[in-house]
Amino acid sequence: MPADLNTVGLVGRLTRDPELRYTAAGEAVCAMRLAVATRTRTGEDWEDRPNFFDVSVFGRNGEAAAEHLTKGRRIGVAGRLAWREWQADDGSRREAVQVIASSVQYLDAPRPAETEAVPVGGGANGKGAPGGDDASL
Repeated sequence: MPADLNTVGLVGRLTRDPELRYTAAGEAVCAMRLAVATRTRTGEDWEDRPNFFDVSVFGRNGEAAAEHLTKGRRIGVAGRLAWREWQADDGSRREAVQVIASSVQYLDAPRPAETEAVPVGGGANGKGAPGGDDASL
């Protein structure tokens, strides 16, 4: 039987500051919301339509993302999709698909107010430039 494939890659901007939480076992989980534009043709014109994705980053990578990223930053995310369902307080069944990130790349420099976010010449992991090829966590 052939193996299934579950991979996703996205590039977009954060719609809010990342939120860092910890599981009961003490593992860090960083929750982010990513806006990604899809260009579609409407008659003779092209229109950008936003898509919004929930992204979770676990462990040390999640802690680094929460420390260095802020609303409006452009990032690249590679990972997999995860589907979950639950019962809401009102008794209705809910479901959602989210991205579980295996790597996050910082694709732009921090704004001036974010001077300590990522030093020039070093990514969050100390390799590469913050907007460069090797800025993944």
